[in-house]
Amino acid sequence: MMARESKFAKVWQNVGMQFLPFADVATADLPLSKLLRLSLFQVSVGMALALLVGTLNRVMIVELGLSAWLVAGAVALPMIVAPLRPLIGFKSDNHKSYLGWKRVPYLYAGTMFAFGGFAILPFALLIMSGDTDGPIWIGHVASAAAFLLIGAGTQTVQTAGLALAADLAPEHKRPRVVALMYVMLLLGMVGSSLAFGILLADFNPVKLIQVVQGVALVTMILNFVAGWKQEARNPARSKEKRADDPVFGDNWRRLISIPGAKRFLFATALGTAAFSMQDIVLEPYGGEVLHFSVARTTLLTALLAGGSLAAYAFAARLLGRGIDTYRLAGYGAMLGLPAFILVLISGPFGLPVLFQVGAALIGFGGGLFAVATLVAAMSLEAQGANGLALGAWGGVQAGAAGAAMFFGALIRDGVGALAAQGALGPVLSDSWTGYGAVYQIELLLLFFTLVAIGPLARHARTERGDARFGLAEMPR
Repeated sequence: MMARESKFAKVWQNVGMQFLPFADVATADLPLSKLLRLSLFQVSVGMALALLVGTLNRVMIVELGLSAWLVAGAVALPMIVAPLRPLIGFKSDNHKSYLGWKRVPYLYAGTMFAFGGFAILPFALLIMSGDTDGPIWIGHVASAAAFLLIGAGTQTVQTAGLALAADLAPEHKRPRVVALMYVMLLLGMVGSSLAFGILLADFNPVKLIQVVQGVALVTMILNFVAGWKQEARNPARSKEKRADDPVFGDNWRRLISIPGAKRFLFATALGTAAFSMQDIVLEPYGGEVLHFSVARTTLLTALLAGGSLAAYAFAARLLGRGIDTYRLAGYGAMLGLPAFILVLISGPFGLPVLFQVGAALIGFGGGLFAVATLVAAMSLEAQGANGLALGAWGGVQAGAAGAAMFFGALIRDGVGALAAQGALGPVLSDSWTGYGAVYQIELLLLFFTLVAIGPLARHARTERGDARFGLAEMPR
């Protein structure tokens, strides 16, 4: 009888691990409840991304009639802060606080920056909508300031939050902690996208303003709850600055001198650009070419994020089994190829199903690539400089994403204008042509990403003594 009960208990334990993939991520010093509460900062970042890149992108281009390149410039403004992420991470590594904290002050300061941006944004949208007597250029300037503040806030929050998670988690648990953090990011994107779609089903500018104001309040609440009692106070950090304190330049040179670090950051930039160039045109594509409503195009962000969510859960399982991170990133890039092809042909054939399947597959491939490169970035950290390593990864990723979105919109506008004028011939004279050019360039970028990341995976396999031929053996 006792043996039967023991066997029954083991079955239920295995079922729990199978259907709760992050049940084993907790430790005695880092219980799951504390980890989930910390991950709320990722929910707030996901909510901001869904609003800026998804809902506002579509509304500003289609409903407000702004040029895609202008909207892309506004959405890309937050990425101006991206090159500062290594510095932000380094500063949080070595911050001296009278309260004895190093990560939490940056987490809360970033929250206030983001709140300020969300507070300005509704008034900017109101002016740009034409419902006031003020000059439109004031709305443009105010929206640029709002996007910049939101970007600075979310980038600071994410850099400090991920570094704090890396500080708290033991080294052997970090890959699964990273996957959990990105699952929460995607849950924030999916949940908020669904909420925005429902709230904006009957669109009008006042409803949009109310949604933005709600996001500001929720962001502040989530981030303050996330950081509450997470970091132990260390009075030694409140001492005066000393001559032997670390210098950013020295630490940065030490980081990039690690074998493969430069190639890794270059591959990260290429892959991120490949997956991000379509972010600014995905929802307008659905609205202009396939005639989706605002609510339906907003749900595309949820579909994209849902694909990434599945990828993170899948990546957590593979990383737990010890798969090489560079090889996993390569798999993500390879999955992007058929995904972009499906989206590319959905317009000419008038098949929304292909578009939706392609969007979900883009999310899955991009998710694998993102989580794999983030875990690889953690392996670059040296002497406890989690913030610097994660800041370098985040700066490269965010900068590449911002530049890709801006140039993607510029290409869409430029090629689309040529097509409308008939300069490309009668076959390429419809609204699909500009979007098609963007997706074809992304396919090319994915190929170069595979070429760049191949030697990294080959080097990792050589160290393990695995000599099979495959993606990693692609020529340099």
